Amino acid sequence: MSTSAATKYEQTIPDVLQTMGTVHQVLDAHGLDLKIRHLVQLRASQINRCGFCVKMHTREARQNGETGERLDRVIVWDQVSDFTDAEKAALAWTEALTSLQLNADLAPIRERLGKHFSDAEIGALTAEVAMINLWNRINVSKH
Repeated sequence: MSTSAATKYEQTIPDVLQTMGTVHQVLDAHGLDLKIRHLVQLRASQINRCGFCVKMHTREARQNGETGERLDRVIVWDQVSDFTDAEKAALAWTEALTSLQLNADLAPIRERLGKHFSDAEIGALTAEVAMINLWNRINVSKH
């Protein structure tokens, strides 16, 4: 067995990948704004340097009406005025949960989220961030 070759997860753990895919169907039912979901998925994928996921989420966002201008500026979301306060709060949460910092104080970010999202929406957003990070790590491991 060669350890330098990427594992073909589709062959080795298809049941796990299929189960992971069903989580997105469940998240769909929680009603989190689709534009925010796309922004979160794209930003986490950028941070994690997952080229496959960046391409996929950029394409899906465009198919759902997101503009190229905004997608081009997701990487600098906190430096531009293209995003709503709710989107900025979601992107800050995404960055905090994607680039985990030892002893980070998440309270101010949670407080900011609470101004724009219900507890149920924050739960769905947190699950969305967790899932894209999981997918990113699986895909990056094949690079």
